[in-house]
Amino acid sequence: MFTTKGFAATSTRQIAEMVGIRQASLYHHFPNKEEILVALLEETVSPALAAAGRLADAAAPATVRLHALATYDVTQLTTTKWNLGALYLLPELLTDRFEPFRAQRTLLRRHYRQLADRALTEITDDSGDTSPALTDLPFRIVESAIATRADIERGLLPGPENEGAAGLLADTCLRALGWTKPMDEIRAKSRALLAEAAGGTPVRL
Repeated sequence: MFTTKGFAATSTRQIAEMVGIRQASLYHHFPNKEEILVALLEETVSPALAAAGRLADAAAPATVRLHALATYDVTQLTTTKWNLGALYLLPELLTDRFEPFRAQRTLLRRHYRQLADRALTEITDDSGDTSPALTDLPFRIVESAIATRADIERGLLPGPENEGAAGLLADTCLRALGWTKPMDEIRAKSRALLAEAAGGTPVRL
């Protein structure tokens, strides 16, 4: 409801009715609707942060690790029941209560930038300084999945919203950094890396 009606216009009574419980029962789990929003926001960033941490330790090229992280993140953003990423635009997120979430999102963004910087070195054979705007592109490309999903849900684009989106946007992340070679090998290694990372074992490619 937050993603469709807005945070201010949604009451705890409406939330309770939607999930099929009494309003009093809802308060046993969440003292107020701000805490509900906190929990929803955490769902959008915590899995990607955990994946980024596992991929950071993988013995694989940065290009493969970046592709894998983007694939995982887009999949999370496009296959949940609700388009929770749309919550990022709520003005309430600028208040102090949501500072922990903003810090988590900043940390995820830093993971993307670090991988993008290393991927650029691999792609261009240049270890010089890179533009922050360039290394920020993969993060922005991944989060474009949120707006695309919203357009699909409004009937402005054909769906389903998750059909091929993860692979396409992950490819685009590398293309934006200058990758010009075929993507087949990167995709295969990315899938293998994600499979190994999900098992919690060291990855070597």
